[in-house]
Amino acid sequence: MSKTIEQLQQEYAANEVKIRQEKHKLQRLNNRAQYYEKGDRQKRAHRLITRGAAIESVAPEVKELSETEFYALAEYIFSLPEVKTAVSMAVTKHEKAQQRDGE
Repeated sequence: MSKTIEQLQQEYAANEVKIRQEKHKLQRLNNRAQYYEKGDRQKRAHRLITRGAAIESVAPEVKELSETEFYALAEYIFSLPEVKTAVSMAVTKHEKAQQRDGE
């Protein structure tokens, strides 16, 4: 059974509506993805700023260092065995606390 031109036009119009709906759905999903990515970047920026501020409050002298000098100092400090041990212990303590909270 062949369809009339009017039936084909109605089908075409219905399909056009479906296409527009799917495009809007895709746009909403893209917007949501961008929102979450932006949120992750904002959280990271906030974390970096607050940790940098903590370093400056503990050792205000670092404000005078250039970026290169600061990174060299940080690499030196974090290469010290005592610091490596302290960082490792802090991470282990944090992970144990996370596990307790998760249970």
